[in-house]
Amino acid sequence: MKHALTALLLSLAATAFGQASVAYYPFNSVVTVSSNADRAIWLDARFQTNTAFESLSTTLCPMVNIVRREQVNYYAGLGIRANFLNGIDNRDVLEGYSLHFGVRAKVPFIPNLRAAFELSPYSRKDFKYGIMQTYLGLAYQFSKKPKP
Repeated sequence: MKHALTALLLSLAATAFGQASVAYYPFNSVVTVSSNADRAIWLDARFQTNTAFESLSTTLCPMVNIVRREQVNYYAGLGIRANFLNGIDNRDVLEGYSLHFGVRAKVPFIPNLRAAFELSPYSRKDFKYGIMQTYLGLAYQFSKKPKP
């Protein structure tokens, strides 16, 4: 229920910005809100949905579509992971860095829905710890409403 409510609220916010997209990666409990992912350069913001409020990490990722086709986009980008609540008790806001290599493919017969897969190496800010993250989920690309 919490995930559905979060996705609904983010999708409503995204529609206010026109051609935005919302993605959900259920195995990672991550919701993303992006600018138009069909453009050459786009921005992605990632939010954890299974965490306590004191550890709300957000990753901001500028992305570049390396290959854009009618049915699929291949992209790459850099991510900066931050927890803005860390500043309340004088901890460092910056948590780490990530690289993102992904693909979003249109799902047949469902307009604007895309299957999303991503490989994402992540490192703590001091580069003493790193993991390889993978994301698999669905993205919905909102389209601008035609002007009457």
